[in-house]
Amino acid sequence: MKNFIKQILQDETGSVSSKRVCGLICTIMLCATLFANQFTPEHIKPSDVLVECVTALAFGCLGLTTIDKFSLKSKSTDEKE
Repeated sequence: MKNFIKQILQDETGSVSSKRVCGLICTIMLCATLFANQFTPEHIKPSDVLVECVTALAFGCLGLTTIDKFSLKSKSTDEKE
């Protein structure tokens, strides 16, 4: 399990990707906040703008790692040819 989590956080070069870590933390915190919000009164809720910003940050970070993954493969295949 420890190796699996380590592989998820690593980029294609084998180092820890800050975008993946940031995206994963944003996703976990967003899910935890939205789950906890179900059990709190209406006046104790996070701002709608804050939730949208964290969602955009998580989507952006995880989306950028996907783009990096495919762009690195295309660069390495160009170098081989």
